[in-house]
Amino acid sequence: MSASPALAQGITANNVMGAAPVAIALGAGAFALIAMALVRRMLRDNRLAQQRSSEQIAGLRARVDEYEALLSGGREIIVLWANAGEGPRFLGQASALLPPGRRAEAVLDFASWLGEADADRIARAIEHLRVGGRGFELTLKASDGRTVRASGSLLGNGAALRLRPAAAQPAAEVPPALPAPPAQAATDHATARTVLASLGKPAFLRDGAGRLVFANAAYHDLARALGRKTSESQPAELVDYGLLQRNRAVLGDARKPQSTMVTLGEIGDFEVVDFPVNGGSAGYLHARQDAAPRDPGLSHLSAIIDALATPIAIFNPNRELVQFNRAYCAMWDIDPSWLKLGMDERVILDKLRTDGKLPNEPDYQGWRTRHLSAYQLRVPKELEPWHLPDGRTVQVIAAPAGPKGGVIYVFEDITDQLNLKSQHKVVLDVQRSTLNALSEAVAVFGTNGRLTLSNPKLSTVWKLPANLFTETPHIDQIAEAAARALPEDGATIWRDLKRSIIDLNPTRSDRQGRIARADGKLIDYAIVRLPDGQTMMTFLDVTESANYQRVLKERNDALITADRLKDAFVQNVSYELRSPLTNIIGFADLLASGAAGELNDKQRSYTDFIRASSATLGVLIDNILDLATVDAGIAELQPEPQDIATLVDKARAGLAATFPDIDGEPTLNLRVIIEPDLPPFIADGTRIVNVLYNLLSNAARFSEPGGEVRLTVSGRTGRIQFVVEDEGAPMSEEMRVALLDRNEALAGPVRQRGAGLGLSIVRAFVNMHGGTIAVERREPRGTRVVVSLPSDAAMAGAAE
Repeated sequence: MSASPALAQGITANNVMGAAPVAIALGAGAFALIAMALVRRMLRDNRLAQQRSSEQIAGLRARVDEYEALLSGGREIIVLWANAGEGPRFLGQASALLPPGRRAEAVLDFASWLGEADADRIARAIEHLRVGGRGFELTLKASDGRTVRASGSLLGNGAALRLRPAAAQPAAEVPPALPAPPAQAATDHATARTVLASLGKPAFLRDGAGRLVFANAAYHDLARALGRKTSESQPAELVDYGLLQRNRAVLGDARKPQSTMVTLGEIGDFEVVDFPVNGGSAGYLHARQDAAPRDPGLSHLSAIIDALATPIAIFNPNRELVQFNRAYCAMWDIDPSWLKLGMDERVILDKLRTDGKLPNEPDYQGWRTRHLSAYQLRVPKELEPWHLPDGRTVQVIAAPAGPKGGVIYVFEDITDQLNLKSQHKVVLDVQRSTLNALSEAVAVFGTNGRLTLSNPKLSTVWKLPANLFTETPHIDQIAEAAARALPEDGATIWRDLKRSIIDLNPTRSDRQGRIARADGKLIDYAIVRLPDGQTMMTFLDVTESANYQRVLKERNDALITADRLKDAFVQNVSYELRSPLTNIIGFADLLASGAAGELNDKQRSYTDFIRASSATLGVLIDNILDLATVDAGIAELQPEPQDIATLVDKARAGLAATFPDIDGEPTLNLRVIIEPDLPPFIADGTRIVNVLYNLLSNAARFSEPGGEVRLTVSGRTGRIQFVVEDEGAPMSEEMRVALLDRNEALAGPVRQRGAGLGLSIVRAFVNMHGGTIAVERREPRGTRVVVSLPSDAAMAGAAE
């Protein structure tokens, strides 16, 4: 065998997806044509049905009475709970179970004729039947020793309880689907007519010659479906009587019911069961489970329906299942071997209810009645969604199945759809909350110029009424409202913004800028084109921040100007002070040398004080100039190889001039320790001398007159360390800050004045060399300052 080219290519997802719409469209078109034809036929049949209905009503009332009479004559008791709020009805002979003389109502007093355990069992079973819709089959033991079979089942909106002695029933507990004929002589024709007319299946009655003399309503409906003419007086012949006779002759026993298989056109295969009655025979047609009667107009759609992934089930007017697909079984997890064509929808619903697959409804019977009202629909309708116990939500769509009635159910699992809607709603709520919390005004315009999204800030920024944004206003409407709110320039501003909205040029770029409104407000805006073609505009009122920015800029400019003037002032004053200071130092040295005459001790003391103060003032002027150059960013190092001992001697000479001997007594006891074999030291000698001088002079100021100040110079890996220690008062927190911040003003005794400026110089020059400063407290008193410098300041500067 060889596959056709189409099949040889294999079935792919694209082929299936491409064919599915075509198949659905063809099925829908065929269904529409069939529906039109069936509607016409329905109108014709409806007129005939109305004529029959009045005749059947009277007949049905009579049949009900006959049924009750038949049931009352049996050796069993049937209890019916038909409607809520009404008492039970009792049918049957009370003597079948109860002692003579007791009424049938006493059967519900189970404790009076059953054992205690059995009475409790059947009471609970009846409660579960009426409340939960669960049927039961029980075997009970009566007080007199008899075995009683009890069965409970649903009956429409109510329930039925059947009680019968076990000896009166066959071994199988399941009653026959149809009344079986008796083995002895059959009943007469009148009784047979009554029984056959009550059947829901097509049934007929023949006389002794084999002619049809009676057919029930289901038989006439089947005949009309086959296109046969039939009436109450002349029923249509659907089954060949000769075939039945031949079959009976083959089987041999004419007294037993005989079964014959026949095919009735497109309707399907039927099993014909006929049995003898007094003066003729009777029979009924039973549709085979694998070939239940189908509406001819729907039979050719079976293949299409079965291929659909949407669960579908079709029931005829008698609530019998005539079509379903595999998706229907999968949705409800029903075993296909159990679900058969011809099953009553109520049986299917009851099983789903028992298996816990239907919605948990307190009033199940009322819910089922409302659901079955779909058989009265004339147009398709979406029923209420079913919220199933397993968490799924199913949307049920019911539609008429044909002119004679019936219903088509389409089930759709909308659980994911509802979850997506819920998630989408959450996202929208978050988006809305986020937009409302923004400080910017946001407006999104569609390609048609209408506002699709905005936040309340838009109304605030442009002074527009809030009700303007309840709908989707056009940008022209917003421009008109802005013109009324801002008469000076509102219309002009929005006219310019509109051009950016209606510009559909695909190459246009985003735009941003600042709007200076006539009312003094400054609005920053941005226009961004979104991927879907819409345009988003954002507005931010920056009036206050712009004013702050302007004030800060003005103040910054003023500070820069003031700092520049300060630097110029410091430089000019320093240079101006140096000339008279030089004269003072020169004359003081001249007086001290004795060239102008010998000085007495008091005069010499005054001259030494003048010389020391002048030297201190010179150092301060140099410090001020150095700081000015550092602040201006023009200070530069001149690294050269240095002799550490020479640097220390220069610093000591400066200290000697600043702290001269008083009355021959030294005011400073400086001890210098320089470790041998120090590595070569490359630095700016002038700056290092200044650092050492300021550290030593600061230590001298905090020491008592004559107190020891120690300078230790040592070498570490690639670094030179200068340690200055004193035994005076510990350095205060203010002095520590001054060592790190020269702007910290210091106040103290005369010996401590100028310390803050000197320490600032130390900090600046050490940082320029790439070094570090550490201040430590000595015990029990005193301060230790550690300055660590790289041995090669030129290399450190290059690395930075």
